[in-house]
Amino acid sequence: MDWYLKVLKQYFDFKGRARRKEYWMFGLISAVISIVLTLIDMGTGMYNDAFGAGALSSIYSLAIMIPSIAVSVRRLHDTDHSGWWLLLILIPFLGVLILLVVMCFNSKDDNEYGPNPKAEPNFTDNDNLTA
Repeated sequence: MDWYLKVLKQYFDFKGRARRKEYWMFGLISAVISIVLTLIDMGTGMYNDAFGAGALSSIYSLAIMIPSIAVSVRRLHDTDHSGWWLLLILIPFLGVLILLVVMCFNSKDDNEYGPNPKAEPNFTDNDNLTA
C-alpha cells in the first residue's frame, strides 16, 4: 500500500524515475480498487450497462488518471526513455504491447532523469533509524 500512496503523493510529478515495483504495485492496487467499486456499483444499481461503468468506478478512474500518467512517465524515465513514448498507446495493440515490454525493463544506471532509484536507500517512516 506504501507504493500506491507514494504515487498519489506525487500526483503531478512527471520528473524523476519510478521503479518497476512502484509502477506495478500502483497498477495492481488500482485494479483491485476499480473491481471493488464496480461490484459496489452493480450491487447498488449505479452500474450502467450501455456505458460499461458505474458512478463510483468512473469517479475513481478520473481521480487516478493524472497519477497513472505521471507514474508511467516516471517509469519510462527509469528505463531511459522519454515520457513521450507513452503516446505509443495510441497505436492499436502494437503500441500497448511495446509499452508493456518497456515497462518490464530493469532500471538503467544514472541517466538524465536522475539517479537509479534502486541505488538509493529506500527508508520508510516505520524504519528505526539512528542519526
